[in-house]
Amino acid sequence: MRMSPSHRVILFLLLCMLTCKGIELQGQESWPSYRGNAQLTGLSKATLRPPFKLLWTFKTGDVIKSSPVIGEGVIYTGSDDGYIYAITTAGQLKWKFNAGTSVEAPPLLLKNRIYVGSTEGILYALDAATGTLIWKYITEGQISGSANWVIQPKTKELCILVGSYDYNLHCVSASTGKALWKYESGNFINGSPAIDKRLAVFGGCDGFLHLVNIINGQAPGKTNIGTYIPASAAILGEKAFFGNYDGVFYCFDLRQKKILWKTPGGGPFMASPAVGSGKVITGSQNRHIFCFDAVSGNLNWKYKALGKVDASPVISGNLVIAASGDGRIHVLEIGTGNEIWTYEIGSPIVSTPAVTSAMIALGAQDGILYVFGPVK
Repeated sequence: MRMSPSHRVILFLLLCMLTCKGIELQGQESWPSYRGNAQLTGLSKATLRPPFKLLWTFKTGDVIKSSPVIGEGVIYTGSDDGYIYAITTAGQLKWKFNAGTSVEAPPLLLKNRIYVGSTEGILYALDAATGTLIWKYITEGQISGSANWVIQPKTKELCILVGSYDYNLHCVSASTGKALWKYESGNFINGSPAIDKRLAVFGGCDGFLHLVNIINGQAPGKTNIGTYIPASAAILGEKAFFGNYDGVFYCFDLRQKKILWKTPGGGPFMASPAVGSGKVITGSQNRHIFCFDAVSGNLNWKYKALGKVDASPVISGNLVIAASGDGRIHVLEIGTGNEIWTYEIGSPIVSTPAVTSAMIALGAQDGILYVFGPVK
């Protein structure tokens, strides 16, 4: 009996759900990846109630550009001092791994392993409990973006996807660290690929939005955006949302392979968007946080910070949590953009917050990991 396309999609999703059993997915107490999930929506399942207080800090040896992840009572982050850190949610060092050079990329926590790239172009797989090296995979360029994961539909093999400044998106076996395929773009890949069923979606410094088949690394299509796409896209449903360096923000239909809307007038979009509640939230180097309507692209509101907003915002319930280059954390009401709570660290922030029901964690350029929690 021949299956319809819609039935094949449903079967594929059911197989993925069964195969994903045992993979740590985001819950209220965890934030296992850079944007919370493989679609990079920046949407937290936690419900937070301000005001917040500083719970503790942890000092590393250099600037923290890496965005932390949280799982099983541990926070993981990289530092420009060349180490990958595992710190308990009570603020105690569990282990650190010497990567030998700066680690700007956010880690990925998956099946009791940490996957993270370095500026030397090495992707590491570490035991999440001990920091023991399991394998390393060498690219020919800097890795600045987070790794993401997919499950091959036919083989059910868990695979890690990571972009590199060698122009390639690499697909690596999660169990062995062996290359499965790589897809060459036209310039540096700075962000993380977002996953939509059988597609990996990413923007490159070559000015194209790339759609890559996760099975074989072939490209069913790419769209010329005209200038750098420095950050990761977010996928919701069949739409990808992203901004470019010229200050234009886009909504792209992944099935029809066409731009549905674009909104000019922003500064360079170095932050990745958060998508939820019918809204798209993103930050810009023109010091604003923008809220667009996800369907029409109309501007709902904008909030002006005192510095560039390169850190990617997170949506948690009716709150937007964002950090900025003025050294502040901003908590805004998602419907209006009104500021509910703010805290001044005093050092520029490019690290994206990790958000759970118990805490907000992020790093700053003073080399300190800051952890905040609700005032009880």
